[in-house]
Amino acid sequence: MVALRSAEKCGVLGLISRDGAAAAPVEVMGLKFPNRVGLAAGLDKDGDTIDALGRLGFGCVEIGTFTPRPQGGNPQPRVFRLIPHEAIINRMGFNNPGIDAGVANVRKSKTYRGIVGINIGKNKDTPNENAADDFLACLRQAYPVAGYIAVNLSSPNTPGLRDLQGAEASARLLDILKTEQLKLAAEHGKHVPLVFKVAPDLDDAHIRDLARVFLDGGLDGLIATNTTLDRAAVLDHPRADEAGGLSGRPLLQKSNEVLRAFASHLGGRIPIIGVGGISSPEDAREKIQAGAALVQIYTAFIYHGPKLVRDLARLLPLVVLTCLCGNALL
Repeated sequence: MVALRSAEKCGVLGLISRDGAAAAPVEVMGLKFPNRVGLAAGLDKDGDTIDALGRLGFGCVEIGTFTPRPQGGNPQPRVFRLIPHEAIINRMGFNNPGIDAGVANVRKSKTYRGIVGINIGKNKDTPNENAADDFLACLRQAYPVAGYIAVNLSSPNTPGLRDLQGAEASARLLDILKTEQLKLAAEHGKHVPLVFKVAPDLDDAHIRDLARVFLDGGLDGLIATNTTLDRAAVLDHPRADEAGGLSGRPLLQKSNEVLRAFASHLGGRIPIIGVGGISSPEDAREKIQAGAALVQIYTAFIYHGPKLVRDLARLLPLVVLTCLCGNALL
């Protein structure tokens, strides 16, 4: 990240990627994305590398997760590469400078013309019964500068956070945040979409119940999915037992199953951002076919670099067109 920021300041990144801008723009959640390829939250945790990442061709850069107060995260080491599997296990723990600093960094961004998503969460020492206060504090601060705001209910690295994915807890939180969203929209004269990010470790009944909550509550968008606690695909690796969330290639099918199930229940009424395991245009095609309107990458960007961003941005319009033509024929 330091190297990216330095290369941006020196003007080097401007020579690398211009063809991402040629990709077909798309409108989702009322926002115009330059292309369908976004960077998932968790890499630019401080929101201070937006311009540099934008130069690489991302149509959306999601920053954070931010909490109301600065947070150091979990003890190191806390990130592990499972190289043969093109996977990562992380237990970062929402290390971030706090929402105020994050918003200040967004305001410093100068050249990026894509969509900036701001991912928000609760501080580790905030009990779940007070979690809404943390999310509200972040929502209020992020609203003026965010393209959309993603509510992180699904990181496995904050104790008890995933309990907020229960149908009743999600419904209460969504109602509180949607009420505040209406107030903020009137205050700032714009509607900033509210998105929830869910885990891949959900069963069919849970997905059905959450889909009903999201439809009834007027959720603007859904991110499916976060990292997984399942280690079935990497049991042969010596790091398989490390605590934390698993991301990368082994997550693809599990994530797609959850995406497909949500898409079936939501029936196109809530757009879905598909993330989890994408490492090629073919993987992105599977996400689109499963019901995603946009895709995000993280781990594969670490392994494959900027070329993957450009390839996805260039080829996804053809993938979407093919999917649409196939549906029309059906």
